[in-house]
Amino acid sequence: MRALTWHGKHDVRMDTVDDPGIVNPRDCIIKVTSTAICGSDLHLYDHYIPTMQSGDILGHEFMGEVVEVGPKSTLKKGQRVVVPFTISCGSCYYCGKHQYSACDNGLPADNQDIAQELYGHPMAGLFGYSHMTGGYAGGQAEYVRVPFSDVGPIVIPDGIDDDKVLFLSDILPTGWMAAENAEIEPGDTVAVWGCGPVGLFAVQSAFLMGAERVIAIDHFPTRLELARKFGAETINFEHTETYEALMEMTGGIGPDAVIDAVGLEAHGFFADNVIDQIKASTFLGTDRPHSIRQAIIACRKGGRVSMPAVYGGFVDKFPLGALMEKGLTLKTGQTHVQHYMPGLLQAVLDDKIDTTFLISHRLPLEQAPEGYKMFHDNQNEVTKVVLKPGMSGTQAA
Repeated sequence: MRALTWHGKHDVRMDTVDDPGIVNPRDCIIKVTSTAICGSDLHLYDHYIPTMQSGDILGHEFMGEVVEVGPKSTLKKGQRVVVPFTISCGSCYYCGKHQYSACDNGLPADNQDIAQELYGHPMAGLFGYSHMTGGYAGGQAEYVRVPFSDVGPIVIPDGIDDDKVLFLSDILPTGWMAAENAEIEPGDTVAVWGCGPVGLFAVQSAFLMGAERVIAIDHFPTRLELARKFGAETINFEHTETYEALMEMTGGIGPDAVIDAVGLEAHGFFADNVIDQIKASTFLGTDRPHSIRQAIIACRKGGRVSMPAVYGGFVDKFPLGALMEKGLTLKTGQTHVQHYMPGLLQAVLDDKIDTTFLISHRLPLEQAPEGYKMFHDNQNEVTKVVLKPGMSGTQAA
């Protein structure tokens, strides 16, 4: 089959690789019909995430048709399914609490030591996202093996277009959980750093959860315009001092809740961010946490901080004093996708949540390397790239 493989920083290639097969009784094999490039994939593209190996198949946002099932799979051939990016067993202590991204059994035993050493505990496995998260082949391919297929994939009703439900695999539940972790109350003012896919879904979700005002912060005009279409007020941090603007907009109090949807590759010419970039380039640091620093400083006293953004290692100058002295609550974590999928699928079917607005480009799977470069280099015009195996030609949304 054809699949997108990683070979180093900014080096991804379409290769012919072995077809996947059933390994465990709960497995299924799906034929991919749609797969997307996630902002988190760009961290791999930039080689910020360790334990990648040459030839690894990328991709964790995908859906398709079931073509083969193991004897203990609950799926049937021919069903259309969306697959969560987290690989979770459904029966361990954490899955029993619906904390699927903390699953004890999603990682193969021989991969658990890496996360154990770095984070203190092994986490759930992830598709196409380094050997630290299991070394599983990802979904930017023609076919994928899906472990624990009796727990993860959700069946999609006939007649529903892929574009409406594809993002149930990751970014829609991630944006929703980000807003939920912000513990939004009716009348709240919520500030969202980053108007990428997760940030935009967090904006939608915050309003659905009762926020009176949402303030979206970014520097890409197209993304800020998308946020305004959902009713958000916006701050372009290249034109305005974010902290001062937030204080003025909230009468000196600060937002009730803040959401960091930026993560370890923060942009902007700020003193702390420049220092972080130098440290990362010289292997003295790993992440660029400008946005979470700024969010904590701007949040009102007694407020809530939600951090869905990806961070990979250690950070300098974390404002721990501000977090404590202001009495803030911080909630974060990889998304418990399986927990949120049924409710969000129904919300999509009921037209309560729009997802298709996000897609800016549709490309054949064979053009995935061009899609990565395009997304990486031009994030104003490129908001989301969806790859279609077997498609011919390029489509701009």
